[in-house]
Amino acid sequence: MNLEDHLGDILRKARGMSKVSLEEAAAAAGISAAEMSAWEDTGTIGKQPNFGALGARLGVDATKLEAIAKGWQPADKDLGTWRELRWLVSQGEGMSVNCYLAWDEVSREAALFDTGFDAAPILDVIRENQLQLRHIFITHSHQDHVAALPAIREQFPKTRLHTSARNAPVDQRNRANDFIHLGSLRVTNRDTPGHAEDGTTYIIGTWPDDAPHVAIVGDALFAGSIGRGNQSWELARQKVREQIFTLPPDTLVCPGHGPLTTVAEEKAHNPFF
Repeated sequence: MNLEDHLGDILRKARGMSKVSLEEAAAAAGISAAEMSAWEDTGTIGKQPNFGALGARLGVDATKLEAIAKGWQPADKDLGTWRELRWLVSQGEGMSVNCYLAWDEVSREAALFDTGFDAAPILDVIRENQLQLRHIFITHSHQDHVAALPAIREQFPKTRLHTSARNAPVDQRNRANDFIHLGSLRVTNRDTPGHAEDGTTYIIGTWPDDAPHVAIVGDALFAGSIGRGNQSWELARQKVREQIFTLPPDTLVCPGHGPLTTVAEEKAHNPFF
C-alpha cells in the first residue's frame, strides 16, 4: 500500500503548518512557484530541489523528506504476530479509510475500532470468526471514520460505544483511566487532539505470546505524515510526541489511512518529527 500522503501532500501540509506561501517555499527549494505547485499536486519533481533549505523553511526534517522522495515506505507487517487482529479498508467519498477488529481468542469477545464506510466486511469477519462484538471505539468523529456506525449498531444494539466527543452521552465518553478488558486483552486510551478535538488513540496490550502493543491512532499519525491540523498543528505534533512516541518502539501503529507502521519507524522517518 502506498503512503497516505505523497511528498507533495506532506509539503502542502508543512506549508500550512508553518504559514509559508507557495512562493516562499519555492524560493527555498530553488525552483519556480509553478514547479512547486506541480510538485505538491503530483508528489514528483523533475529536478533536485534544495531539501535542506526547504525543510528548514517549513520546519520539517529535510533528510526525512528526501528519504520519502526516494521511495521510503514502512516495512510490511506480518499480522500473524497478532492473530486476533484484522485490518479492514473501505472506500467512499474518493478516499480509503481503515478500521480494525481485535478479539480474545478464548472468549471470542471483540472490539471494533472505527467503522469506515462499509459495514459488510466487518460483519463478515465477525460472523466467520464467531465473535461477540462487545465494544466500538471511535478515534474521532469525522464522517469517514463513523459512516458505518448506524449499520453496525443496528446489528449489535447492546455493544458499548466509546468516544471522546463532547456531545456524547456521559456513559459513552472515554475517561483517562479507563481499562477495558476483552478476555486477556486490555484496551486503554490516550488523548491525541489536534487533527480533531475528540482525537483519541487506543492502546491494545497483553497480547498472547508477548506480541507488541497495538496503537489505533486514527488520523493523529500516518506513515511518514500526520493528519491535517484542523484544530492546531502544534497541538497535533505535541500529542504525537507525548502520547504515541512514548510507547515502546515496536508498538504497531494502525492509522486511519495508509499502511501500518511502528513507533520506531515514525520516529526515524516521519519528517514532521
